[in-house]
Amino acid sequence: MSKYLRIPGMVDPHVHLRDLEWAHKATFASETAAALAGGYWAILDMPNTPPSTIDHAALELKLDTIQHQAVCDWGLYFGASQGGNQAEYAGVFSQVCGLKIYCNATTGTLLVEDQALREAHFAAWPVGKPIAVHAEGDTVAEILELVRKFHKPTHFCHISTAYEIYLLRLAKEEGLPVTVGVTPHHLYLDEDDARAMGSLGLMKPLLKTKADQQALWQAISDEVVDVIESDHAPHALIEKYSANPPYGVPGLETTLPLMALAVADERLSVERLVDLVAINPQRIFGLTPPPDTYTLVDLHETYVIDNANMRTLCGWSPFDGIKVHGRVMEVWVRGQYVFDGENVLVEAGFGQNVAATSEISQ
Repeated sequence: MSKYLRIPGMVDPHVHLRDLEWAHKATFASETAAALAGGYWAILDMPNTPPSTIDHAALELKLDTIQHQAVCDWGLYFGASQGGNQAEYAGVFSQVCGLKIYCNATTGTLLVEDQALREAHFAAWPVGKPIAVHAEGDTVAEILELVRKFHKPTHFCHISTAYEIYLLRLAKEEGLPVTVGVTPHHLYLDEDDARAMGSLGLMKPLLKTKADQQALWQAISDEVVDVIESDHAPHALIEKYSANPPYGVPGLETTLPLMALAVADERLSVERLVDLVAINPQRIFGLTPPPDTYTLVDLHETYVIDNANMRTLCGWSPFDGIKVHGRVMEVWVRGQYVFDGENVLVEAGFGQNVAATSEISQ
């Protein structure tokens, strides 16, 4: 018997890979390599890198660019626009992993604050792939009204407060088709850390109180939380240290070791870890790992997260200096050895679009 934990097809359903007009922050090549180093088979990329993925032309540009660079498998979200782009949905549906609606805390045409327009997007999105939402505070209740009306599977990204957990716990008890994602930075960092870290601790949703943090851990124990997602959002250090620092932190390489730390601290079982980083995101997004696709992790190896060893192009982590458990030893995709614990072993373009074959059961 192997001394390593075997995780079948790890999936991170919430990443921001950058590239295109933001290639100075990160590239599809650099961040899919970071994903392999983090143990992931597949990652699902959000639509808010300019040009925003809100029409067929922008989607085709992104598809053409990522397919030549990616070393892990990937999917792309389509974005709902405040201008009303529902007519695009039928034409792009087969190529994307889901629809993303930004209901809070973003800028430009992706911010959809009008409830009537949100309803129009919910109504128009075809059955078979989930709607993912950025919703905070009372907006969670507003989105639940739409889930109640249309009964379409809806994934609530990066939930961060006890109040939001309360609303979603009730929604699950009601039987609504909702799922919940939580990030490691909301589990391990709080508002005190945000003050100490300055702009390096700046993300959306913002870091919250210790009571909110405890509510998230309790929701993991109670299986209200379905997914641990990184919300990987790299920015160059020069940007983070600027007078107007952007929101977001990298996380693809630190999510698994931080959750393995939770196993070591007996806050999480090994089985629950596998559910949160692989089985549940596969189910929620209708993804089936190809044969012989898995990650081997040494749960017992400890090490210190070090900015100098980050593969993400931005080259830093909010968890720099933290001692963790769980080193990724091997990653296999479609029977091919793609990562040996130190090196990426496949060429650019190896990764495939998992969204092209995804579909969830209703």
